[in-house]
Amino acid sequence: MTPSRRSFLMGAAALSAAVATPEMVRAAAALDAVQNAPADWALATRDVEGDTPRQAMRLIHGRAPQGLEGALYRNGPAKFRRPGGSATHWFDGDGMMRAFRIGDGQATLEARFADTPKRRNETELEAVVTPGFGTKGDARARIGSNDDANAANTAVMAAGDKIWALWEAGSPLAMETSDLSTKGFVTLRDDLKGMPFQAHPRYAPDGAIWNVGTAGGQAVIWRLNPDRSLNDAQIITLPRASYMHDFTATDRHLILVLQPWVFEGHALPVVSALKWRPEIGTQVLVLDKADLSQRRLYELPAFFHFHLGDAWAEQDGTIRFDVAASGDPRFAVDGAKVLVDGRGVVPGEPARLALVTLHPDGRADMVSSNVVGEFPKADPRRTGLKRRLTAHTWGETRGRPLPTGLAVHDWSSGRSNAFEFGVHQVVEEAVFVPKPGAAAEDQAWLVGPSVNLKDGRTELHVFDVARIADGPVATWQADVALPAGFHGAWIG
Repeated sequence: MTPSRRSFLMGAAALSAAVATPEMVRAAAALDAVQNAPADWALATRDVEGDTPRQAMRLIHGRAPQGLEGALYRNGPAKFRRPGGSATHWFDGDGMMRAFRIGDGQATLEARFADTPKRRNETELEAVVTPGFGTKGDARARIGSNDDANAANTAVMAAGDKIWALWEAGSPLAMETSDLSTKGFVTLRDDLKGMPFQAHPRYAPDGAIWNVGTAGGQAVIWRLNPDRSLNDAQIITLPRASYMHDFTATDRHLILVLQPWVFEGHALPVVSALKWRPEIGTQVLVLDKADLSQRRLYELPAFFHFHLGDAWAEQDGTIRFDVAASGDPRFAVDGAKVLVDGRGVVPGEPARLALVTLHPDGRADMVSSNVVGEFPKADPRRTGLKRRLTAHTWGETRGRPLPTGLAVHDWSSGRSNAFEFGVHQVVEEAVFVPKPGAAAEDQAWLVGPSVNLKDGRTELHVFDVARIADGPVATWQADVALPAGFHGAWIG
C-alpha cells in the first residue's frame, strides 16, 4: 500500500499516542476536515426545500437570438435528505420540474416539485423511506402500486397544454405548462394503469410516439398517436432481462440494446438485483414497427450505457446509431452515491461516444470516437432519419463526476467542436432548437443550463450549433442555484 500523509500521521499517533503533540493532533484533524468537506461540485446535488416562484433572469453575456421564442422544461431530482433518513442514490431524489421561458429577448426561471404520493408520504414522515434504484427504504413506505414509489424525476414529454414528468418504472405524471402544477398520473388505458412508461420516448416522422417499459424479461411497447392518446400497447418477451434506461428508433424500426447488466432475481433497491456479466456480451434487438413479431438479433462486445442517440436506416438496410458507452456500471452502482454524498471520487471512466452499425447480413460493429460525452441529442427535424451531428456534454474527467462543457460531434468528419466553461461550471444536457425557416442540420441553437459553482447561481445558455467553439451567444443568470437535472424538452 502506498502510504498517504493522513495514514502516516494516524499510524504514528497510534504507535505512540502518549507522545502525540498538539501539532500532530491538529494536523490529523485538518486532514479529516478536508476529506469530509463537501466537494466544490456538491452544489449541483444540493437539496431544494421548496418551489421557486417565477423570476426574471439577468442577461450577463451576449443577446438573445432573434426568433428564439419558447420554453425549455427540465426535470431532475432536487430533494434527497430528510432528518429521519435520506436517499443514498442520485436517481432517487424527488422530482422538480424547471421552466426556462424565453421571449422578447428576456428569460425567466421557475421550478416546482412534482406532487407525488412518495413526496407527500416522506414529507409527512420527515424521512426518505421509499425503496428506489439505489436507496433501500424501510417499512414505513406506503407502496400499493408502482406509482406509489414514482419520483417523477427523470425526463419531460410535451402533451398539449400539459407536460408529462417521466420516470422509469411507472406512469407519466401530468403537470401544467403554465404554472407547473401537478394534475395527476396519466392512465393511457384502464387495464394498463401503473405500467412502466420509460423516460426516453422516441418521436416518429409521422408524429407517432413510441416508448417501452420493462419488467425483467418482458417489455411493453407503447405506441401513442400525435395527440398523445393510446394507439396500441403490446407485451413482448426479451432475449434477456437487461437493465434498460433508453432505446432508439429509425423511421421503421425499434432498437433495444440489451447490455450484460442483467436481473438475477427480484430485490430492492433495483441495483441489488443486477449483476454485471461482461462474458455474455451485448445484444441489439431490432423490431419492425409494423409487426413486432418480426425481429433481428445482433451481437456486440460488452459495454454499459444509459443513453443512445437517434438511429437511422440507410437505403441498403444498414442501421446506425450512437451511444454514450462505458466499460462497466460502476457509476450507476457507486458513482451516483458519491454525488449524493457530495464528496469523494467517482469510480470508473467517463462515457465515450461510439457509433454502432448493424449490417444487413447480420454483422454488427461498434467504433469508438474516443470523445468523452454523455446526454447525446440530435436535430428533431431528423428524428429517425439520416443525420451527421450529435450534441453532447463534454469535459468530464476521471475523479470529477460532472461535465464542464458542451460539444457537437460530426460523424462524417470525426471531429468534435467543443466549448469548455471550466471547472467552476456544471453543465447539463442541451437540446436542439431549429432556427425558424431553416432546414440545414447546423442551422439550430443549443439551449441548456448550467450551475455556476463560483457564483452560486443557475445559468441558461444559448449556442449556435455551427459555432459551438465560439461559446454562448447569450447567457442569463438566475438569483438561485438549482441542482443539476437530467433531461428536458423544448416547446416552441
